[in-house]
Amino acid sequence: MEPTEALDVAALAAEQVRGTTSPNPPVGAVILDAAGQLVGTGATRPPGGAHAEIVALAEAGGRARGGTAVVTLEPCNHTGRTGPCTRALLEAGIVRVVYAVPDPFPQAAGGGRWLSDRGVDTLCLGIEVPALRPWLRATRLGRPHVTWKFAATMDGYSAAGDGGSRWITGPRARAAVHLDRSRRDAIMIGSGTALQDDPALTARAEDGLYAHQPRRVVIGGRTIPADSQLGRLGFEQYAGIDQALAALWDSGARDVLVEGGPTLAAAFLDAGLVDAVQAYLAPALLGTGRPVLDGDTAGTGVTTMADIRRFDTRDVQRLGPDVLIEMVRPTNEQQDEGM
Repeated sequence: MEPTEALDVAALAAEQVRGTTSPNPPVGAVILDAAGQLVGTGATRPPGGAHAEIVALAEAGGRARGGTAVVTLEPCNHTGRTGPCTRALLEAGIVRVVYAVPDPFPQAAGGGRWLSDRGVDTLCLGIEVPALRPWLRATRLGRPHVTWKFAATMDGYSAAGDGGSRWITGPRARAAVHLDRSRRDAIMIGSGTALQDDPALTARAEDGLYAHQPRRVVIGGRTIPADSQLGRLGFEQYAGIDQALAALWDSGARDVLVEGGPTLAAAFLDAGLVDAVQAYLAPALLGTGRPVLDGDTAGTGVTTMADIRRFDTRDVQRLGPDVLIEMVRPTNEQQDEGM
């Protein structure tokens, strides 16, 4: 197996643990033996548990000697709640390490050079895997990575004039939403949406709840009734966006989803805090109703093309009759704004 093929396997392992590792990154690792055969696969355990490389080495056992480690993130070179992965790789007899991207966290960085200085052949591919993208940006920004998710008709409405929004999209799109929720640290909505829609904000599979449930966060000062779904399940509430993001960051959240209504979404956009967008579009038209964005409320509305907010398209999926477009904010915009 070539290292690039092994990286695909490692990336899949990382995707499967998203939402369970924060504040640590969701990393995947693969061990190839001396003949290039896959002998170990691992992913980061929850905080305090083993890192991906350690899990993969344990599965490989003695077959790791003389082999290659392929990791989605540069192996850590520091001792925290667990020991450095660099030393474990060296002691296991790994002779080559290939990793997708460098570790941006100063305390953990430098693993590639440390291994190279000790005779291990190291290679950084410079490929950012999707599972790691939110954590990488969050680490650079010093706040949780924010994805704004919405479902809309082709003419830009998220609900009919009477407020009804069930269901704009079909079963496959809704299943994709719940799977995605299960891989996030938190879901945020505004207090107005909480009162109007009475959502549970759970991640549901066909046979029940997913094992990992995101934290439920309400932004705004309106009182949420104790007998509401959120009241019965438990939730966090903050007066504003800044307070919410600061508290989430301090408590370990790195990857959060905004599912609020048009006012909250516009406020996040207006503050320059939307890092990615998930647009679930249904081949349907309403003509009137509740728009996806309320630009007048938060000042997000633009009057000239010079002020348009552009994103980079990363993926387009067909989900039954619906389409999911995933977009990310260009990295240079965040750097230029000092975010």
